[in-house]
Amino acid sequence: MTSVAINTDVGEGFGVWGPSDEGELLDQVTAANVACGFHAGDPDILRRTCADCVARGVAIGAQVSYRDLAGFGRRFIDVPTPSLVNDLLYQLGALEVFARVAGGRIGYVKAHGALYNTAARHEGHAAAIVEAVTLYDPDLPLLCQPRTVLWERAEAAGLRPMAEAFIDRGYTDEGLLVPRSSPGALITDPAVAAERAVWMAETGTVVSVSGGVVRIAPDPGRITALCVHSDTPGAVALAAATREALTAAGIATAVPGAVS
Repeated sequence: MTSVAINTDVGEGFGVWGPSDEGELLDQVTAANVACGFHAGDPDILRRTCADCVARGVAIGAQVSYRDLAGFGRRFIDVPTPSLVNDLLYQLGALEVFARVAGGRIGYVKAHGALYNTAARHEGHAAAIVEAVTLYDPDLPLLCQPRTVLWERAEAAGLRPMAEAFIDRGYTDEGLLVPRSSPGALITDPAVAAERAVWMAETGTVVSVSGGVVRIAPDPGRITALCVHSDTPGAVALAAATREALTAAGIATAVPGAVS
């Protein structure tokens, strides 16, 4: 049976800020992109989030980012590639400790925000992500978008890129995400999001904001991870509707390392 991972961003608080309980959302997903402290997250949040994931059998993913607490990791930071590699390794190490304390481990890696979008086209920052994953654990899946610089570099390095699509975000005609400041950036209707998710999983395509059909899966290949952002309005309902629709379509949900 075909399967996909459903992932979401969690642990995105700092001190007294941010959600104190993300259990409802974690109950609907198979993988959690845990903020590692550079765009959000602190030691208390990392430990609590990892424990919550392990208790539910949800995969712990390292969501690494630029060093940008003030901008929530959504601003480009022109950091030299060698320094970015070390920033990413630092974040992986921080999350690894709390994953182990909870009885789990890091199961995959995914960039956050501006780093995710930048690495789709930026040779140096894509190379930094690939080098950090290679140094840390080259067997880990790396969630990213096909036909991007990051995907190509990951494949060339012998890593395991997993084709990711977004059920709550609009797409450009190039198959990339519409900037959050632009019209059509967010999908907030659970029924629409769920229908999109099944379509993307079955066809590897999406309808862009201009109405064109764009292939977002690799050639050959298919979408193996679907993301809903925790800060999208109604994220729990979006994730629940997506999971129900996938099941109805005969598509199973699994953690990233077990997707078939």
